[in-house]
Amino acid sequence: MKKKNPSALEPTNTSLEVRRFRLSFLYAVPIGLLGGLIGLGGAEFRLPVLAGTLGYSVRQAVPINLAVSLITIAASLVIRGSRLSFSPIIPLLPVIFSLIAGAVITAFFGVVIAAKLSNEQLERIILVLLVFIGIALIVEGFLPQQIPALLPPALSWRILAGILFGLAIGLVSSLLGVAGGEVIIPTLIFAFGADIKTAGTASLLVSLPTVLVGVIKYASRGAFVDRRALSNTIAPMGVGSVIGAIIGGMLVDLFPASVLKITLGVILNISAFRVFHKARYSRIKR
Repeated sequence: MKKKNPSALEPTNTSLEVRRFRLSFLYAVPIGLLGGLIGLGGAEFRLPVLAGTLGYSVRQAVPINLAVSLITIAASLVIRGSRLSFSPIIPLLPVIFSLIAGAVITAFFGVVIAAKLSNEQLERIILVLLVFIGIALIVEGFLPQQIPALLPPALSWRILAGILFGLAIGLVSSLLGVAGGEVIIPTLIFAFGADIKTAGTASLLVSLPTVLVGVIKYASRGAFVDRRALSNTIAPMGVGSVIGAIIGGMLVDLFPASVLKITLGVILNISAFRVFHKARYSRIKR
């Protein structure tokens, strides 16, 4: 049996890394821009790119997406802190801490749950969650930006509801590798009556510890052992996402957010089915 020449594999591996580096940045900028226009990080749109275009397995794509989300959240907090006051979130602090308490619990255990699932089960769950987020974006596009709080103002109700919502947010974050703004912002607006700008800032404060716990847990399980992913995907995608988000934030007044949310919700559903449903169908055909 003829032995393969190890050097023959190097051009292929090198070209793949270069391709991933370029595409990671090129895709991240428009995704970050669109996310900035609607007040989200864009992680839900990055996941189909990671698992589809860039060729990562779903188990690799989720922690990579989470690491990029951590970069974008940190940058967004710095940018928002330099432009807006944090004083409007003070009345929401009990809710914010309750959301964090619930979210970090499931962010931790969500990683453990994901590890126990088969690739097929994980892909199926991710498909369902992405479709749910896509539908939520579409529905949110038809709703007013601020409505009276659906929950009673009693502090006990708000804390309990915050913990329960947080549990769902942390699970979605750890399974998809997202910051959770797609769920946190509507929750703060409709359940707790926050205005859109305050909800955006509060969402970042909830997302930061949630994503950080997820990244640490994934790292402890060896998700980032391959350092090449840090240099050829996470770094360029993080930089591209931040650049796109800044541009999107500057252009936010030029485009109606409701129309963008409806459009992006449809695109997300199509992308999710193309990547995850197609992958499952391909395995069945084999």
